[in-house]
Amino acid sequence: MYNRKSMYAEEFIDHQEILDSLSYADAHKRDAAVIDEILEKARLRKGLDHREASVLLACELEEKNQELYALAEQIKKDFYGNRIVMFAPLYLSNYCVNGCLYCPYHAKNKHIARKKLTQEEIRAEVIALQDMGHKRLALEAGEDPVNNPLEYILESIRTIYSIHHKNGAIRRVNVNIAAAEVEDYRRLKEAGIGTYILFQETYHKESYEKLHPTGPKSNYAYHTEAHDRAMQGGIDDVGLGVLFGLELYRYEFAGLLMHAEHLEAVYGVGPHTISVPRVCPADDIDPGAFDNGISDDIFAKIVACIRVAVPYTGMIVSTRERKEVRERVLHLGISQISGGSRTSVGGYREPEPEEENSAQFDVSDRRTLDEVVRWLMELDHIPSFCTACYREGRTGDRFMSLCKSGEIQNCCLPNALLTLQEYLEDYATDETKRIGEDVIRRQLMEIGSEKVRAVTRERLLKTRQGQRDFYF
Repeated sequence: MYNRKSMYAEEFIDHQEILDSLSYADAHKRDAAVIDEILEKARLRKGLDHREASVLLACELEEKNQELYALAEQIKKDFYGNRIVMFAPLYLSNYCVNGCLYCPYHAKNKHIARKKLTQEEIRAEVIALQDMGHKRLALEAGEDPVNNPLEYILESIRTIYSIHHKNGAIRRVNVNIAAAEVEDYRRLKEAGIGTYILFQETYHKESYEKLHPTGPKSNYAYHTEAHDRAMQGGIDDVGLGVLFGLELYRYEFAGLLMHAEHLEAVYGVGPHTISVPRVCPADDIDPGAFDNGISDDIFAKIVACIRVAVPYTGMIVSTRERKEVRERVLHLGISQISGGSRTSVGGYREPEPEEENSAQFDVSDRRTLDEVVRWLMELDHIPSFCTACYREGRTGDRFMSLCKSGEIQNCCLPNALLTLQEYLEDYATDETKRIGEDVIRRQLMEIGSEKVRAVTRERLLKTRQGQRDFYF
């Protein structure tokens, strides 16, 4: 029986409940009355459960689908405005003992170049990222207790936070590493991480076990319950995600929302972020080998449905996706994107030789960070390098209460403008700076409070004069 408050993965991700929800969605995918009722509920900005959202995903009425897209775009604006948070992944090591069939890091892949960064190499990578303008990183590492123990991850985090190059500093390190024990998460929290991110890959237990035939990751329950252990270890911001293409997308969608419902029910805090990666080409990996790939249209609809179902949650799309796809989903709910990314181990300081390929996947959007920043502004988005919520303790339930009430906007827009000004002064090309200055002038007038607008204007001036670190 489905029990969202259960601590056991197979109860809060209940297989039969997912099947029943998909059957219900099929029965009502052309039922205008039911769909209207769900859309009306979504307009309250309180979210939808997995069954209601599954009906919207299955909907075959084009007029209702257009209403869904319009609503998703409006909800995104209501909660996140037109801000897009910028980040970059930093791959520390691709040594891995798991046998995941969709990942080139799998232990049986003998021709991928295996690499692990030393602390000095990490320093060089971070300086290269700082010279681009990045302030927020997502650490990535394969699962290997010998080569990548937790002590290595913790030492790497200390190294990253210690590096201050010119005006550069990494202000927040998010971590995407293998499932761990509660005490390990306590140590990550003490190290000052932001969000702990772990993708489920697939919520279908039978498929999960086939796709993970060997290694610690093969334990479905241990992996699925990792976010609970992270919460118990004091990490109140966690990120979910599935790898679309491994299983039927409607099954994954329902499972993903059930996981979000579980975290909300047990801890009072849903996921801080949801990522929506798709299987893509990589060394030793052919996406055509998987039968459940999804089209760009389905991908966009998934983003829209997640946005109306969990309006408070940040949504991430990476450079796995082409520029055109990223542009489309920005309007439908995405609030964070990577820019100038490298998925190889040590790929920022200098290009990796072709014969030493260590990348986890092929990057589809290869533009520089400056090109991505300029593109976002040309689309009327505000690139944000803000990490103030982490630094001011606005995490977990405190962040969620501010987000759900809309009050977070009083901090986010001014902070986005201040960090954009920093970027323009320190890193931008002349053309990007020209466009950015115009964006900041216009967006200042969108700040509702006269007092906050005046303080923001004063802090922007100080930023132009070389002072930094003014945040709300």
